[in-house]
Amino acid sequence: MKGYSGVPNKDVSGWYVKIENVAPAEYHSSRDDAVLEAEGLAKDNAPSKVVIYDAHQEIGEERQI
Repeated sequence: MKGYSGVPNKDVSGWYVKIENVAPAEYHSSRDDAVLEAEGLAKDNAPSKVVIYDAHQEIGEERQI
């Protein structure tokens, strides 16, 4: 199962979408855009898991797709 994540940058001014929690694949200015991108990638490669981090770099939410 592939894993995708939405992670804020250091000052939470933008969000990265990461594949398998490695190097960032995409950068977005909003959390919502990053989550939509991660969910889209996960749907294209189902079954997958999306992990969304909060502003403190802690897991805020997990979704199985």
